[in-house]
Amino acid sequence: MRKRLAPIATEPTAADLAAIDTEWPLIAAELDVLDAEISMIYAEDHGGPTALDWRRLRRAEARVTRAAADLADRTDPHRAA
Repeated sequence: MRKRLAPIATEPTAADLAAIDTEWPLIAAELDVLDAEISMIYAEDHGGPTALDWRRLRRAEARVTRAAADLADRTDPHRAA
């Protein structure tokens, strides 16, 4: 016996897009960390990461922390306005 699957929406809903828009600063910051980490991996083939590579990674990680805190503040229902 074959079960019928629920239809899958091919387009994101307005709520999906709003959630992505709300989380986009955090997503972008995480992509910056990923980019810095990839650069560090490639730097291993050229004598290792430089001080500038490490600084770039630390700054990207700090942006993630700030973006996550900002997102938590904006989405916390118990936060006093």
